[in-house]
Amino acid sequence: MKEVIREKIIEICDQKIKKNGADVGLSFYAFFSNKNDDAELLMEVAEWWIMKHKLNHFEKAQKVKELIANNL
Repeated sequence: MKEVIREKIIEICDQKIKKNGADVGLSFYAFFSNKNDDAELLMEVAEWWIMKHKLNHFEKAQKVKELIANNL
């Protein structure tokens, strides 16, 4: 996964955890604006989320952050 999106995912997860607590959940759409301005990047994250890790639509931000930080 591209470093730029990895950094953004960690940043968004940190923001959500700080604002809503350790049990906050999110979907991969949380990392993108409400417009489709980078379809390739969206698909890359979707494939990582759905196909590689078989994550549910909503997952704990802490879990996602750990997966990204561990470069999985």
